[in-house]
Amino acid sequence: MTGKQRESEFRFLAEPADVNFGGKVHGGMVMKWIDQAGYAAAVGWSGRYCVTVAVGGIQFVTPILIGDLVIVRCKLIRTGRTSMHFAVDVVARDLRTAEERLATSCVIVFVAMEEGTPAAVPAWRPTTDADRRLAERAQKLQELSRAMEDQVAHFGEPTDPSSGSVAQAQRGLTACRPKSAAPKP
Repeated sequence: MTGKQRESEFRFLAEPADVNFGGKVHGGMVMKWIDQAGYAAAVGWSGRYCVTVAVGGIQFVTPILIGDLVIVRCKLIRTGRTSMHFAVDVVARDLRTAEERLATSCVIVFVAMEEGTPAAVPAWRPTTDADRRLAERAQKLQELSRAMEDQVAHFGEPTDPSSGSVAQAQRGLTACRPKSAAPKP
C-alpha cells in the first residue's frame, strides 16, 4: 500500500565484526545500516525500487559498542516529484542499563525508479507543527546541499590562471619538499 508507510525501524545487536581497531562500530557500517533502513522506508512509501541519491548532515555523535542494541529509525519528512527525504536517527541502547544514546543522525534521500527512470512518488504533506518544522529543515538542507555541490564541482579547477590545478599545486609542494622529508624509494 503506497503512501502509507511513513516510518521504519530496524533493530539488531552490534557485533564484533562491525567494529574498527578502536573497538567501536565503523562509521561505514553505520552508514550501511542507514542506507538499508532508508531503502526499506523508501520502498514502503513509494512501492517501487529506489536508489540512494544523497546523504546530508551526517553526524556521528557517540560511539556504538559491541553488544549495544542498535535502533535505526527513519521518518519521511519531505517528498518531491520522484524523491523522498528521510530523517534518520541511529540510537544505541546498553542492554544492561537500558540507557539509550543518540549515536548518529542524518537525512537520506532516495529516488523511486521504474525501468531505470525516476518515477513519481505519492506526495506527503505535513499535518502537524513538528512535521512542518521537519519539512522546512529538509528543504533548507537540500538548498545547502545544492550550494555545496556547486562548490565541490570547482575542485580541481585552477583558482587563478597562474596557479594551475590542485594536483599541479600538490606536485609543486612535493618538488619543494626538503630532501630529508622526501619519501625514500
